[in-house]
Amino acid sequence: MSKKKINDRDHWGFKESIQTFIPGNSTYRTMRSRQARTGVLFILPFILGFVFFMVRPMFTSVIMSLSYVKLIPGEGYDMKFMGFVNYKNALGTDPYYNQYLVEEISRMAINGIATIVMSFVIAVILNQNFKGRTLARAIFFLPVILSSGVLAGIESQNEFYDMMAGMAEAVGKSSGVNISAALQDLLSVSGVGSQVFQVLFDMIDAVYDIVMASGIQIIVFLSGLQSISPSLYEAADVEGCTAWEAFWKITFPMVSPLLLVNTIYTIIDFFMKNDNRVMERINTIMYGQQMDFGLASAMSWIYFGVAILFIAIAAVIINKGVHYYED
Repeated sequence: MSKKKINDRDHWGFKESIQTFIPGNSTYRTMRSRQARTGVLFILPFILGFVFFMVRPMFTSVIMSLSYVKLIPGEGYDMKFMGFVNYKNALGTDPYYNQYLVEEISRMAINGIATIVMSFVIAVILNQNFKGRTLARAIFFLPVILSSGVLAGIESQNEFYDMMAGMAEAVGKSSGVNISAALQDLLSVSGVGSQVFQVLFDMIDAVYDIVMASGIQIIVFLSGLQSISPSLYEAADVEGCTAWEAFWKITFPMVSPLLLVNTIYTIIDFFMKNDNRVMERINTIMYGQQMDFGLASAMSWIYFGVAILFIAIAAVIINKGVHYYED
């Protein structure tokens, strides 16, 4: 393949993107164009749903964030343009928003990394041949069902669940033993760096949330692992490659594109969780006693901007280590 053709393959610009959907040109007949059209057709229902049901509410939300919104019973609402006053109030006046935002970002960074690592390790294990593999895969996918909207609502509003949770907490306190706190005190006395182990203990304390959030990521990684040709491992074995070397030379590079997908999904999933304190604060401002739709909209767009920023940072960092099949 000539150098010019390689450059044409690597640089896919706006012109090629348009030609992908216009018959009668050389770009339209390429394999990459066919794959692109298939992908667009697959997400077409979401695109149509977004255009018809999401664009107008988002536009209205932007206007509300820049306005003073006064509710008029029986008539709707009246808006008066105020500029960026709501954004200034959200970041400089509200006593809780900044605090909750920093706390949730820190928790997302720790839990997000732990979720990606754990889901990848579990996917590698589940990809091995052993008895009961199908049952094990079903068990690890259960958190996706248990963390669904309906069951999550039942969990948060069920009186029996609250009673059982209270009993479990009382039993834990009555025993007088807190393993996490005891180990942390022991390590701090021995001179081990407290900040490093604080992160580890935060992960241990949040293991329930991490497991509940890893079901989809396990499935995505598992699908990538199953798409790797066994002939690659056979050739590596013939060349004397160890299992550890095969993992870093074959398994990880072939699955690395899915690392970006799972990272973006994990970030979005975390920012949309029901127990997110920033989301709770926004709902309190909007539906509580204040019923300040303008301030709540400004908080929502700031939160959205933070999520997009973290997705962009993750994409830039991970893309540097991603190996695509064409490379």
